[in-house]
Amino acid sequence: MMHQRTPQPDTDDEVDLGQVVLNLWKGKHLIAGFTGVALALGVLAAVLTTPTYKADALLQLEERSGMLALPTEMSDLLSNDPRTITEIEILRSRFILGQVIAAEHLDWEITPHTAPLIGSAVIRYDLPLPQLGVLRHYARRGESVGVDFLQVPPEWVEKPLLLTVSDRDRATIRLPDGTVHDLTAGQMLRLESAGFALRLGAITAAPGRIYDITQRDVKLLIKELRDGLSVAEKGRQSGVLEIQFKSADPERARRILAAVTEAYLRQNISRSAAEAESSLNFIESQLVEARANVDAAEAKLNLYKQEQLSVDLNFETESLLEQISTLEADLRALQDEEDKVRQLYTTNHPTYQQLLTQRARLEAKLTDLRGEVAHLPATQRDILNLTRDFDLAQEVYTQLLTRAQEVRVLKASTIGNVRIIDFAETARRPVAPQKAMIVALTTVFGLLAGLSFVLIRSWMRKGVQGAEDLEALGLSVFATINYTPEGDLQNARGGEMPLLSLTNPSNLTVEAIRSLRTSLHFGMLDAASRSLAVTSTAPGAGKSFTSANLAVVTAQAGQKVCLIDCDLRRGQLRKYFGVPKGNPGLSEVLSGQCRLEEALVEGPVPGLYFLPAGRIPPNPSELLMRASLPDLIAALDREFDLTLLDCPPVLAVTDPVIISRAVGATIAVIRHDVTPIGEINALTNTLKSSGVRLIGAVLNGFDPKRAKAAHSYSYSYNTRYDYSKKA
Repeated sequence: MMHQRTPQPDTDDEVDLGQVVLNLWKGKHLIAGFTGVALALGVLAAVLTTPTYKADALLQLEERSGMLALPTEMSDLLSNDPRTITEIEILRSRFILGQVIAAEHLDWEITPHTAPLIGSAVIRYDLPLPQLGVLRHYARRGESVGVDFLQVPPEWVEKPLLLTVSDRDRATIRLPDGTVHDLTAGQMLRLESAGFALRLGAITAAPGRIYDITQRDVKLLIKELRDGLSVAEKGRQSGVLEIQFKSADPERARRILAAVTEAYLRQNISRSAAEAESSLNFIESQLVEARANVDAAEAKLNLYKQEQLSVDLNFETESLLEQISTLEADLRALQDEEDKVRQLYTTNHPTYQQLLTQRARLEAKLTDLRGEVAHLPATQRDILNLTRDFDLAQEVYTQLLTRAQEVRVLKASTIGNVRIIDFAETARRPVAPQKAMIVALTTVFGLLAGLSFVLIRSWMRKGVQGAEDLEALGLSVFATINYTPEGDLQNARGGEMPLLSLTNPSNLTVEAIRSLRTSLHFGMLDAASRSLAVTSTAPGAGKSFTSANLAVVTAQAGQKVCLIDCDLRRGQLRKYFGVPKGNPGLSEVLSGQCRLEEALVEGPVPGLYFLPAGRIPPNPSELLMRASLPDLIAALDREFDLTLLDCPPVLAVTDPVIISRAVGATIAVIRHDVTPIGEINALTNTLKSSGVRLIGAVLNGFDPKRAKAAHSYSYSYNTRYDYSKKA
């Protein structure tokens, strides 16, 4: 008995979390598959990716100060606070990295040919690789080729030279100009015309191995070194620099970083020595002039003495000269002290005023002494002035000699203001790839991809999910038939299909077909004919399975039933009754080639007769449009209680429309979760435009496991009952 459902508000825009969880649970195998594949790819990537190692070192930038007990002027000259940012840029400069490239010959690159994808793993894990065909050219673990000298013309820079090992000390090389030359380890190959020279070192590779020897562009190489080099200060204003370098070769990383620190240390010492060298050059240039001043003053004094026949100053004049010299020295010292006090105090400060008072007193004394000099005899006065000029020139010269000697000692003992705390070392474990993270991320990505695939597939699936979907389209649902594997024609073996209603009559699917039989009995009471056309929107809906089993259960109810295969193009209904393919059928009856009685086949149960499709005619639609079809339906109405016509899909051919106009009623078989809503609308519109009314539909292949939560409650049973069991 049909029941009406109360229309429910449209909640399509709302997210049903329960439905989402249910869809994910139903797609758990797909999700597991995505996750498993991603996990395998992650493990493969972690194993095959070439590891990267990191070497590190620590440098300390110290405040520069003299290591010897030097005068204050010299200590001030050498004092210098570390400038971290400046030193970092110096470490990364072309000047330093260029020295590293030259010292380590990094511009000579020797790269072996490795097997695709697994080449790195072959070398790292010493995997066996057959010595067959092209595989013999690929490098193995422990093999290498050395280069002692390489010179190429500018146009060959960054172009690989193809070297093939011949034996343990011989090889051949193909140059970019296409020429091939033989090489012997330890011997120089020189091509003067091309500007090329090469001397191989030790060869530890097996014959047949191929290597690329490349003269790298120094500018590009410096850029690569900068990308792999990182310098940072450990702690704010600590003056400690941490230097790191990354490379696929741990020993290469250590060597390059050690070369960087050594080059930086050398330039720092050279820079400190350069300051002393500059000061020394200035002092030595002043020494020449100071010595000339001493000689001139001495010569002038001696000449005056000879002219005046005077040898020495008298006691009074010598005392006066000594006092003047002492006062001048005191004034110079006082001027130095004033320069220091000026940076600390203003001129009104008592300390500053005391210095000014002391300087005024000394200047007054010096003025008095110079006045006394003016009262001396002319000869004594001239000798005093000449002697004072000589003493002053000699004092300046002596100070310059002392300063020059101090700077020479400092230059010889220069150590710079940089100290290596930790020398370059490479960590035993690679810093990349992080295998655990790669595997974890790829696994999570695979899981998310699986979840997304299942959810998107569920969202994109527009198939009918329940009877209410059909009722919303205005179709009466006569029955909901559960899914069973026997309902798929593609499962046929040996050209035969079992009739489920006979092989397993207690199956829930068969019980649903019995329910369909009852619903049709009442649904066709007002039909003009006792004939029913069964069609669908597209192949695979299960209409043939439904028609065959409906005919059986109807015949079992005591009615006389005729089942006709009306698919004159691809009729498959004969497989349920074991009828040969060439057996006469509907096409022969309609064309008048045989009588109905000759084409009918008795079914497996009493009261059931089957009319196969027969041979495929050249014009199925035109054949069905003949008057013989309505005549056949009328004849069957007189003979049978029910005539079932299994028609082809409506959206595939026009045949079912023609047949539906000749029968009493038409129903459509809709496949659960397969038949789109749009196809159902197209089917009803097609039939309606042809004057055919669809009395209802059958929801076939309903699978509670695949049904959405909102639809699953109506069609599942907690217990399964069987007619063979006693009540």
